[in-house]
Amino acid sequence: MPDSSDQPEHILFLTGKLARPSLLKVLEEIQPDEFTYTVHELGLSVAALMTTAIIERRLNDTFGADRIVLPGRFRGDLDALTARFGIPVERGPDDLKDLPGFFGREGRKRDMNRYDIKIFGEIVDAPSLAPEAIAGIARRHRADGADVIDLGFLPDTPFPHLKDTIALLKEDGFEVSVDSLEGGQLMEAAQSGADYLLSLTRDTLWVADEVDATPILIPDSPQQLETLYECMDALLAKGRRFIADPILDPIHCGFSDSLVRYHKTRHDYPDVEMMMGIGNLSELTHADSAGVNALLIGMASELRIGHVLTTQVSEHCRGAIREIDAARRMMFAAREESTPPTGFDNRLMMLHERKPFLYDDDEIKAFAEGVKDPGFRIQVNERGIHVYNRDSYKTADNPFDLYPGLGVEDDGGHAFYLGVELGRAQIAHLLGKRYNQDEELDWGCAVEKKREDLTKFREEGATLKVKRAKRKSRKEERKRKEC
Repeated sequence: MPDSSDQPEHILFLTGKLARPSLLKVLEEIQPDEFTYTVHELGLSVAALMTTAIIERRLNDTFGADRIVLPGRFRGDLDALTARFGIPVERGPDDLKDLPGFFGREGRKRDMNRYDIKIFGEIVDAPSLAPEAIAGIARRHRADGADVIDLGFLPDTPFPHLKDTIALLKEDGFEVSVDSLEGGQLMEAAQSGADYLLSLTRDTLWVADEVDATPILIPDSPQQLETLYECMDALLAKGRRFIADPILDPIHCGFSDSLVRYHKTRHDYPDVEMMMGIGNLSELTHADSAGVNALLIGMASELRIGHVLTTQVSEHCRGAIREIDAARRMMFAAREESTPPTGFDNRLMMLHERKPFLYDDDEIKAFAEGVKDPGFRIQVNERGIHVYNRDSYKTADNPFDLYPGLGVEDDGGHAFYLGVELGRAQIAHLLGKRYNQDEELDWGCAVEKKREDLTKFREEGATLKVKRAKRKSRKEERKRKEC
């Protein structure tokens, strides 16, 4: 009798009427050897409208499946369904065209929870902020990925609440660093409980002998790397922990030379801890910071630089910590596999996507032919924006070209809704982004995503609420007149 463990896994895919042909086509293209499958339609036009109750009521046969895969936009209780049918029930990808990736045909899913670079998030104007305000910023930095909160001193600005601020941050579980070149301020910070001191030179190296905080060493000037080496050798001789920062300069101010300094320092001192302050480059380069940060974290990963300091002062750098957090995870995973950092994570793909347009004209027209109601569907591909319902099918690049044929001139709520959706669709078409009707565009880690309860459908939208309220008001008005 053959061993059942040698049999391929059998998967039951539940779907709706409109998506069934496309799902079958994708599965046929995959031609899986590791599993067999059954595609079952539950009697719904739109697969995403399945509910826990509908599945429990309508699914009377699991067709010998070892697990059930539901549409990614299913909102319901997976645990309840697993208990009901006695086999694992899970969500697939949001779009069925992503099934090859879901089953590892386009690169397996990687563990993005690991990293070995610590982020220092600097609050540059700390002396001018109250301790509670600093703590609020620190919590946001921590939520974005910062491991250490750096308090920056300002020139000729007293910081009388430094001790109280450090105490408040330590109570909240933060590691704290302080950024100053003055020995007295560094001493005060260390005595107040700071964990790291930025930045010690030959003139202030004496502070390291007086306190327990970890010093970050820098050269007397960026071009004088030998002065950094002198400080490093002095602390190495004492067995004292330190972190070395050869200083990253902005472009046209010595940027290329500074890259050489980091490489040379790592070559000459293979085992010392190092830091890179990357705000000098991201803040002073008028370009989207995500690519800049990804490149610098890639360099840090190669050179095993375990600490980076960043600021979020310029408006175009306000998401720097989130970007660095995404980059350090991606670079760690890529380095572990000795491969370039491609195909690991999409959070740094903010303006474009690798596969924005999933359906060609013929496939979209096939969807349109199955629509039997007046509700408009919107899809985007290389040719433009496609809008269709049971009565019409229109394609254009510009939403204004679509408006005359939509017939919503007397329906303000519907017109407003379509305006919002077509605006999103146009942006997606122009930039090459994935568009899904009724969904926000995905801006990667540039925009913090709201957590969604996947067990529940969303509440009805504002335009539908207004329409229902008006309908209810008119109904109540008629009743009053009848009375």
